[in-house]
Amino acid sequence: MATELIGDSSRGDAFAHARLVVDGDRVTEADAPGMTRSLAGLTLLEAAAVPGETLAADAVANAIAPVFRAAPHPGRVAVAMSGGVDSAVALHRAGAAALGVTLRLWLDPVGPDADRACCSPDAVIKAREACHARGLPHVTLDLRERFRATVVRPFVEGYDQGLTPNPCMRCNGEFRFDVLVEFARRAGADVLWTGHYARIVERHGLRLVARGVDPAKDQSYMLATVDPRLLHRVDFPLGDDTKELVRAEAEAAGLAAAHRTESQEACFLAGGDYRDFLEREGVRPRVGEIVDEHGTRLGRHDGVWRFTPGQRRGLGLTSSDPLFALRSNSSTNTLVVGPRSALAVREVSARGRLYADVSRADVKLRYRSTPVGAEVRPVDDGFVLELDAPVEAVAPGQVAVLYDDDAVVGAGVIQTATG
Repeated sequence: MATELIGDSSRGDAFAHARLVVDGDRVTEADAPGMTRSLAGLTLLEAAAVPGETLAADAVANAIAPVFRAAPHPGRVAVAMSGGVDSAVALHRAGAAALGVTLRLWLDPVGPDADRACCSPDAVIKAREACHARGLPHVTLDLRERFRATVVRPFVEGYDQGLTPNPCMRCNGEFRFDVLVEFARRAGADVLWTGHYARIVERHGLRLVARGVDPAKDQSYMLATVDPRLLHRVDFPLGDDTKELVRAEAEAAGLAAAHRTESQEACFLAGGDYRDFLEREGVRPRVGEIVDEHGTRLGRHDGVWRFTPGQRRGLGLTSSDPLFALRSNSSTNTLVVGPRSALAVREVSARGRLYADVSRADVKLRYRSTPVGAEVRPVDDGFVLELDAPVEAVAPGQVAVLYDDDAVVGAGVIQTATG
């Protein structure tokens, strides 16, 4: 049955449109001004490889994305493209049977630096141009509203509850990889590649995410919440490389992304301050008390969401000894502060999953934290960690990631942290 597809794109006063009629996986009619050739008679896969003027190609991409599919093809690789150097090198390595896919995600419209975000319109264009320069297809999946509901809204609600959420891990674990693996299946690809600096290893009878070889770029922590059941369709081709080698490869291959700057974390902030963003999203200042560990009132704050455990600046208190934010209670709107010694905790509970049956693990409690050994005790909705050494400034809402040697064997959102 024939289906009419409409797509458009605009930037400033410029506008482009595309109208396609598709029967099965083939374009039967095409009105797409600005493309380098007619799309009529092409498969959707072939049409996705045709370049054109920027807005014209954008309009075509917007038209075909909702129905895009391709017959399975041995050796085909779907490459998640961000417009940066890492995914460009992954595409380069994937060969002639590759196709690129980029997620267009919601961005704060008043963010000052949207062009650096990995999901911005500019990133989509760069990713598409990288594919078309090699004659490869590129598909854009517009998931702005789904991303806002799945990732951005829980980020706002978490801070409103006094937590310190990690939206990037929620994006990977509950959104991005599910979408990309499903796209790879729909595109007839054997596997999904991404430009992450991580590896996949066989441990405990499972395929698990593992640390990348380059410790300065290792992204296994950020991928720890990806469901291991998806990993039979995923690979990380840069996991055995350093960033320097990847940039050198890009330069030697003449890739336009060779010297492109890194994309941002928490991309939807578009370079803005998260506190300003939270206020725009409806998290209002609410005056409450600052107390010490004994409940003695020391001052007042204008919102517990402005503070995270370990924070010293911005408390607005004077004291002969330095004071730090220890924890907050959103139900009473109270911020508890104390000396640095009170930041240390030995027991952490987390809601999440153990991917393997382990009783001990090395644990990271933040992305940049140093791993610490811990006894692991499973509970109904996650696990409890007894840390070998005290760790400071553990924040509920962050993610505890468990490693067995270099393999991720569990991950969970921190609920409580006590001495």
